[in-house]
Amino acid sequence: MANAIITPDIIAKEGLMHLENNLGMAMNVHRDYKREYTKVGETVSIRRPVKFDVTDGATVSIQDVEEATTSITVDQQKHIAWEFTSKDLTLSIEEYSERYIKPAAIALANKVDADLHGLYSSVWNSVGTPGTTPADYDAVSDVAQRMDEMAVPSDRRCLMLNPAAGHKVAGTATALYMSKVAEDAYRRGAIGSLAGLETYKTQNVKTHTVGALGGTPLVNGASQNDTYAVAKNTNTSSLATDGWSNSVTGVLKAGDVFTIAGVFAVNPVPGEGSKDALPYLQQFTVTADADSNGSGQATLTVAPAIISSGPFQTVSAAPADNAAITVLGTAATGYSQNLGFHKNAFALVACPMEMPDGASWKAQESKNGLSMRVIKEYDFTNDKEKIRLDILYGKKSIYPDLACRLWG
Repeated sequence: MANAIITPDIIAKEGLMHLENNLGMAMNVHRDYKREYTKVGETVSIRRPVKFDVTDGATVSIQDVEEATTSITVDQQKHIAWEFTSKDLTLSIEEYSERYIKPAAIALANKVDADLHGLYSSVWNSVGTPGTTPADYDAVSDVAQRMDEMAVPSDRRCLMLNPAAGHKVAGTATALYMSKVAEDAYRRGAIGSLAGLETYKTQNVKTHTVGALGGTPLVNGASQNDTYAVAKNTNTSSLATDGWSNSVTGVLKAGDVFTIAGVFAVNPVPGEGSKDALPYLQQFTVTADADSNGSGQATLTVAPAIISSGPFQTVSAAPADNAAITVLGTAATGYSQNLGFHKNAFALVACPMEMPDGASWKAQESKNGLSMRVIKEYDFTNDKEKIRLDILYGKKSIYPDLACRLWG
């Protein structure tokens, strides 16, 4: 086939195709909010679902309707740019794509996925043993079990494993009697569906480094809990603590997970009057770095919000004064944050960008909740052509209770 001049529309279509083909986590999160956005920096509010308690008997009990919101801001503009000669534009699309477009799209896709994996710090549900690489079906099923206990819908569940965990889990599949599963695992390292989770390997799984810790942390003061009306939009609470080592910067880091003695998780499905306690302590994630003062005190911002009653109840009881705090992991140590999640746990919004009037060689392609812009200009001084591929997106953890970390 004779070579033809490559147009901006061709590059935009080819670039978007390679971007989509190389996305991992981004292909499994919610991407349906893009129609709400029109420009960079815009913030749109999203309503959280309403919950009710069940009332016994024939006498009516009217409950308040309390709606909460969260928001996503489209503020992430990423691009790849390169120089080329006019001769390069006469290559076949296959040659030009292999040489330039595909590598650029792969780099952009990896950046989007890496940003989404960074949302792990908003997730409090955690399983696995810090420092031990998940290696078998049992590790995967622990994620599925926790998601079942948290009433996460059984459809559209995914699990992202780092290469170390992914290959170990795939290796256990080689011993299965299901010939197709064993063959794929042995020949390609493929994992597929395990315990109801579509399971993938990715190098973009983040490593979380635990805070400096130190001391014997305790809850500082009783009755530290919130009403849903107060905490509904942030889903966080402030928790006063003491007993830390004095004057430690970063005693806890955003993303650290801890439990409080006597504070158990509850069945999230609304029940009659109160929710049943589950047989394990409620886990909390720290949403902002915290320092201890000269007296070993630290005020933490934690999620989920500490709500001890009502349809949005998250804990069996408010923390008691001097209740012991136990942090997951060892101080200043990094652990892989493999991530299981339902589609609706996280959102990605990729929007078309404004097209500059001064550029004559330009195009934009949008498909399946993704969008890419291409622009070319001529550098008269240096006699070179320059081209750039741009994407614009926002990301947000919208329902972190629908996700679970698998520590490695």
